[in-house]
Amino acid sequence: MNITFLLNGETVELEDIDPTATLLDWLREDRGLTGTKEGCNEGDCGACTVMVSDEDGAKAVNSCIMFLPQLHGKAVRTVEGASGPDGDAHPVQKTMVDLHGSQCGFCTPGFVMSMVASHTNGATDHDTQLAGNLCRCTGYAPIIRAAEAAEAHPVPVWVKDKPVSIQSTPARLPGSSDELAKIYSENPDATLVAGATDVGLWVTKQLRDLDPVIFLNRCEDLKEITINDEEIRFGAMVDMNRMGDALADLHPSYAEMVRRYASVQVRNAATVGGNIANGSPIGDNPPALIALGATLHLRKGDARRSILLEEFFIDYGKQDRAPGEFVEAVSFPRQADRLKCYKLSKRFDQDISAVCGCFNITVTNGTVEQVRVAFGGMAGTPKRATAVEAALTGQPWTRETINAALPAFAEDYAPMTDMRASATYRLETAKAMLVRYYNEDQGKLSNVLEVSA
Repeated sequence: MNITFLLNGETVELEDIDPTATLLDWLREDRGLTGTKEGCNEGDCGACTVMVSDEDGAKAVNSCIMFLPQLHGKAVRTVEGASGPDGDAHPVQKTMVDLHGSQCGFCTPGFVMSMVASHTNGATDHDTQLAGNLCRCTGYAPIIRAAEAAEAHPVPVWVKDKPVSIQSTPARLPGSSDELAKIYSENPDATLVAGATDVGLWVTKQLRDLDPVIFLNRCEDLKEITINDEEIRFGAMVDMNRMGDALADLHPSYAEMVRRYASVQVRNAATVGGNIANGSPIGDNPPALIALGATLHLRKGDARRSILLEEFFIDYGKQDRAPGEFVEAVSFPRQADRLKCYKLSKRFDQDISAVCGCFNITVTNGTVEQVRVAFGGMAGTPKRATAVEAALTGQPWTRETINAALPAFAEDYAPMTDMRASATYRLETAKAMLVRYYNEDQGKLSNVLEVSA
């Protein structure tokens, strides 16, 4: 596979590359650009952060789980390219030095590149922008001060990269869903790579050989978001940051859960379709989408079909998807916002859910009219709480009704005990989430980030 991209302002042309070679390994081993560090090698610590720019702008990404073909036609900036061609330091480099934002220095290049990307985009929500970068030395305060101090400085011209012009594109980088449908039908055993935030770990942690591989990141029609009076539809390649932005005014609780979905770097790469297609029982999107009554749109060749999202998950590791068939989009009806999503994890930001509960309950004249409740982390698949729903439907919207419905959770779920939570804890916290939904609906504060003494 031959690809072309910009690296720190210079054109790079690579021939016959391994399609699952990571950007991090190539930078360090082939280019000697060792400023980009390997920490966790799974997109969790942020030490490997670089900035990637294309037609959609500049984004911070984890180079440890980004495969080289995903860069075709794009521009990459590493920490070595943060400073100008004449050696002028980037504003965030200056403020990191002036405000003592570095101690041991291992994590510093990743922090700097996350800050370069956010500075380029004018983002000032620094706690969110840097949630994907871990540091054990500074306590973060001087790093945040450095990010704040850089806000007033203009964006250096040298980091304003434009995508490189390309003459040809490998077949395994289809440019549309039509091209994807054709090549995937011909190669149904191929591994589809969307953002590689999950598949990347198959290579870096499990050392799996994925070839043949088909990359979806150039399928522009799969990146479309449609919002009208009837429905909301997300193409499979909509990244999680764009999804969160689209949901902010429509379903703010869902959008807040998306903000806690990994880090900025991961959300810049991770896709809604990938999160569904991998079938994880602890993926955060499916419970929310099931609670909203979502439909999944699948395609194989020229044939398309649509199924309820909840029917896609058959069993642990098994989904209703035929060889050569791929997720094209997910949609759900436009509706008044009654959705609440509760993500329980050991770390508040950038952690995998122990339990994720989503509640969508419509109350009319004091009576529960419609109920959709779905959970992740409570079974081998994302799963509706049908017994709980039945216990609530048609009942008065009172605490007594809530209490009477709580035993039904044991009918819906028999969760497992693992490193994240015990079965008992999962079941009790699921019950508590329903109580929390009711309390919030009654105007009581329940968010620990908002309650003060």
